[in-house]
Amino acid sequence: MKVAVIGAGVSGLGSLKVCLDEGLEPTCFESSHDIGGLWRFKETPEPGRANIYKSVVINSSKEMMAFSDFPPPAELPNNMHHSEVMLYVRLYAEAFKLLQHIQFQTTVVSVRQTLDFAATGQWDVETETRDGQRETRVFDAVIVCTGHFTQPHLPLGDFPGIESFEGNYFHSWDYRSADDMQGKRVVVIGIGNSGGDIAVDISRVAEKVYLSARSGAWVVSRVGEGGLPCDLLGSSRLDMVMEKLFPSWVNKMVENRLNKAFDHKLYGLKPSHSFFQQMPVVNDDLPARIISGRVQLKPNVKQFCGSTVVFTDGSVMDKVDVVVFATGYNYSFPFLPSALQAKSGYRLNLDWH
Repeated sequence: MKVAVIGAGVSGLGSLKVCLDEGLEPTCFESSHDIGGLWRFKETPEPGRANIYKSVVINSSKEMMAFSDFPPPAELPNNMHHSEVMLYVRLYAEAFKLLQHIQFQTTVVSVRQTLDFAATGQWDVETETRDGQRETRVFDAVIVCTGHFTQPHLPLGDFPGIESFEGNYFHSWDYRSADDMQGKRVVVIGIGNSGGDIAVDISRVAEKVYLSARSGAWVVSRVGEGGLPCDLLGSSRLDMVMEKLFPSWVNKMVENRLNKAFDHKLYGLKPSHSFFQQMPVVNDDLPARIISGRVQLKPNVKQFCGSTVVFTDGSVMDKVDVVVFATGYNYSFPFLPSALQAKSGYRLNLDWH
């Protein structure tokens, strides 16, 4: 059985290895020159590919994010820097001899059902190499491992007056480091993981940083009780059973525990949603940056007026130099048939996820 694996990031490599374990014939297509996907840091953003900033550290502990049959080296920290994640990924690929099954600098142009799909269930996969050579091959299955951090969602239409803004604005996808933020006045829009990280990062060198969000967020530290990685707590079988049987009670218990660490309402972070309704923000430093005044929380932006930003509570920030839009990503799988594309939201019409 021939299987096409699209993307040689963490998911692609794992899929490739499992296919080999099962005696299948996988071929992995990777559009870049190297493995790693999201975790391969690039000094200059590459259009159509995921990008990360210099300070990125994984939110999950190495035990929770590891390949089940290949533990990370003991000397690596619990929460690895992106460079250490890349080291681990390379060790994995080398240990299971995966590189020989990857066609680098080969982009998948289209995936479509064969003419006899009803009888065979096969797919035509068309690829194009860097030098422009195209080829179509038939596969029995296709595994899409391209992720969804490649197409920045930049809703400028939601921010009246943005065309008059006199400073520089960009999406968090373009952010690399705070090197150019020395002494500047910065607004970061969005309080997801990227927004929190970037606001903290920039606050170390900027004159002023405002973190703008339509709603608050539950903020979780990577370090849990007793100094253990936070994601190891609450992950026992008993914890899982309790969460399934008594979700409201467990949710309240988690929120109370988080508020004991710091009162989310007092810090202006308390969200309208409950803990389990939305992914929390994982950030060790944000509360300390808020209490020290290095990061100031603000509601949503109402409008831009030249270099002035007006917030929905009526407050104003003048002489803004930079705006960073940490507003998420659009799902984009241009090579898939339209029938498989998501009509709304982020879920594709696939056989398995």
